[in-house]
Amino acid sequence: MPPKKHSSLDRVLGRLDSLDAVNLTNLVQRLARERGLFEDIFNTLQEGVLVITLDGEIEYANLAAHRLIGLGDDELVGQTLWRLVPGLRSSLGIALDEDAAMPVVTREFELTYPEPRTVQLYMVPFGEQHAGGRRFAVILSDITRTKQSTEERIENERTSSILLLAAGVAHELGNPLNSLTIHLQLINRKLKKLKASKEIDAVAESIRICEGEVKRLDGIITNFLEAIRPQPPDLRETNLSEVLAEVLSFQQRELADRDIRVEAETRDDLPIVMADRNQLKQIFFNIVKNAVEAMQPGGRLRIKARTDDDMVYLAFADSGAGIKQEDLTRLFQPYHTTKTGGHGLGLMVVQRIMREHGGQIGIESKEGLGTVVTLQFPRKDRRVRMLRS
Repeated sequence: MPPKKHSSLDRVLGRLDSLDAVNLTNLVQRLARERGLFEDIFNTLQEGVLVITLDGEIEYANLAAHRLIGLGDDELVGQTLWRLVPGLRSSLGIALDEDAAMPVVTREFELTYPEPRTVQLYMVPFGEQHAGGRRFAVILSDITRTKQSTEERIENERTSSILLLAAGVAHELGNPLNSLTIHLQLINRKLKKLKASKEIDAVAESIRICEGEVKRLDGIITNFLEAIRPQPPDLRETNLSEVLAEVLSFQQRELADRDIRVEAETRDDLPIVMADRNQLKQIFFNIVKNAVEAMQPGGRLRIKARTDDDMVYLAFADSGAGIKQEDLTRLFQPYHTTKTGGHGLGLMVVQRIMREHGGQIGIESKEGLGTVVTLQFPRKDRRVRMLRS
């Protein structure tokens, strides 16, 4: 590692005790000028910049951060970010643990004051840990217009083109699947006319497996079309643990083939949420599939549920390769993918469904350690209060 370079200012500070009054005054003036320069630079940024402690206390805020959060000049310093943005602390989960290994965090949340808007948060620790604990740099971006225009573009031009392509692919795949189904039925009928034997039974079992796989492929096509075609959710009282168990059971064979160990810590008494059961399956299927593809054989997927007064959280933590920092902020963009052969639509679809359910998706990741995807659902009673208000 190359030796650390020291500026002339560093050298002066290194012999601070030997400075006379004149040089000390000059040094203070120089420091004030440099501080003013950096203040001017940060205040010209459109993005909000915060420096916070592990407890959420704001140590620094630029002008854009004051505008975004809706407080006047110098009113943010000393405030606690978790109080200004209710629910943010809970959604960050293990990312704020002293021993957390997932330092890079991205979140999307809603602010209602001074006007409703959507803010993207990007948070990363910086500097050496001091006596007060870890410190974080927080970048806040107002993505309200971007989100609206992106959603309109996706739901109109791009989604239309995808639908046309998907319809053609589904048609082309549907014909051979129908043919396979018919021929498997014919073989089954012929087998029933033959004399029973162990060989016949073995062939019949293979045919049943083939029929099941054909049915599964047909279901994948149907799910793909439903995923990219915007459908309003059919909200019903739903137990998240039950839906998750169904999805894991469906993916059990793939998980076993890849030697992936799943540790699910969920509770049967999780608070009820209002959700579309089929759309929830799409969400869970996408997230588990992404986690599996990110891991080598022998990997581990941990799923943990928790709750507070307002929300129910499901966290999916894999032991995979992790995500590069430059890719983390682009995960929900359509057609952005880091996988060979990926289409870049999976997380976009998950985010859209979560928004329509009144929830959010958050991702923390670090290269070489893995990724944690956290789904945040409003509890049924909380959702009713939100709608009434």
